[in-house]
Amino acid sequence: MLLRKKHGMQAVAAAMMLTLALGAFGCANEKKDTAKNAKPTVGIVQVVEHKALDAAAKGIVDGLAAKGYKEGQNITFDRQNAQGDQSNLANIAHRFITRKTDLICAIATPAAQAMAHATTDIPIVATAVTDYTTAKLVQDPLKPGKNVTGTTDMNPVAKQLDLLLQIVPTAKTVGVLYCSSEVNSQLQVDILKKAAAAKNVKVQEAPVTTINDLLQSTHSLVGKVDAIYVPTDNLIASAMPTVAGITQEAKIPVICGEKGTVMDGGLATLGVDYYKLGFQSGEMAADILAGKAKPADMPIQPQKEFKVLLNMKTAEKIGLKLPEALLKDAEIIK
Repeated sequence: MLLRKKHGMQAVAAAMMLTLALGAFGCANEKKDTAKNAKPTVGIVQVVEHKALDAAAKGIVDGLAAKGYKEGQNITFDRQNAQGDQSNLANIAHRFITRKTDLICAIATPAAQAMAHATTDIPIVATAVTDYTTAKLVQDPLKPGKNVTGTTDMNPVAKQLDLLLQIVPTAKTVGVLYCSSEVNSQLQVDILKKAAAAKNVKVQEAPVTTINDLLQSTHSLVGKVDAIYVPTDNLIASAMPTVAGITQEAKIPVICGEKGTVMDGGLATLGVDYYKLGFQSGEMAADILAGKAKPADMPIQPQKEFKVLLNMKTAEKIGLKLPEALLKDAEIIK
């Protein structure tokens, strides 16, 4: 009797173990199917609204779509704009983490820094960041080593100076407008100063800390410089029409670090196309979502090609005739 009871209990235990195993297998399959069918959510955060960063945001979405992640079909975007407020960036980061966003696309250095500070788990693909090492986002641009990768908007500053001197060959003093609190802007200014020194060109700095300083700093260059250089700088880009209003009236050529500021009244650039950079970032994000790559192993990518862009409206307003050699191959804004 005792033996039969023992065998009965063993049979019940075996049946229970089999049921649990089958249940676990079913749950695993259910989770696997759910993960396979679920739409990934990508948070897109930009530090402020202006042409360059808006173009980068569009490029990200298009880059993901080019690799099969199309909005409204198999991916969801959570778009956020900090409106230039650092506290907003912290709140946006908290939102992404709380909502368990699958990946974050951060546009501009402050946005990337805020996201990287908030999470070491969620993959972050950044763009519109000039120097990832200086910004303390990665250990090595060739092998980031953490959860952050992306594209750099480091532009060919020395070649932009060459472009400036091709347009204004008599230039002896070049003014530079930039936000002193943006480390990437300061980096570009340092490169400009070294390149200018090699050509015996003086650089007159006009740093600003807030948008309220911009009018005074721009006016401070009038009558003192032969041309002005504007690097890829979020504060200047957001108020470029104001800068252009002053420089055009003063007949001062402005060479810019990127396309958006030329479109807003600058004269020329051999610089960054933020849509293309965003597109590259979108492609990188797609590879991460598909499990083909990890941020830690993805090198920071620069823009692949640069092309001269000329604003003919600005040239006419400042009474400047551009060299025929430039007009031949340049992209023209009429």
